[in-house]
Amino acid sequence: MSVSPQAKEIWDLIRENQKGLKEIREIQKQTSKQMKETGEKIKETRSLFETQWGKFMESLVEGDLINILNEQGIKVINTYPNIKHRSEKDQYEYDIVASNGKEMVVVEVKTTLRVKHVKYFLEDLKKFPVRIPIFKEKRIYGAIAYLKSEEKASVYAERKGLFVIRATGSSASLVNKKGFKPKVFS
Repeated sequence: MSVSPQAKEIWDLIRENQKGLKEIREIQKQTSKQMKETGEKIKETRSLFETQWGKFMESLVEGDLINILNEQGIKVINTYPNIKHRSEKDQYEYDIVASNGKEMVVVEVKTTLRVKHVKYFLEDLKKFPVRIPIFKEKRIYGAIAYLKSEEKASVYAERKGLFVIRATGSSASLVNKKGFKPKVFS
């Protein structure tokens, strides 16, 4: 059986298209791999930025914390940044703990403060003396520090008895109303 020149031409085109499709699939595979790698690099960069930004916020607050608390009658001697613990049973992190030996102020620092952050911190604060028994007999206060507050979270935090500290520019300041009495959490 002889094949017409037109049929041969069609078969050649089909083979060429199949070869082109294989090349396109290979390009798609390489592109997909590159996109996945780029996504991972973006994720790593974002994590690094968030970590560094968090450290910056904490240092901004810690720099003024002793003065802020001294003005509130809590004569702070030491601050302890980033108290962390990870085990099979529990994991926690306290951004800053300020102390004078008798009183402790546990500080949570957020860039953008939301009500859910305050609620979570209040639950976490209850566990503080159990998690770190050397502070069990101390008078424990809580403070929340932020750059921006949404959902009236700062008002909510004050109503719950927390010191409320706003990071502003190159410093931090207390924003509780005059006469504010902090809640003791121990």
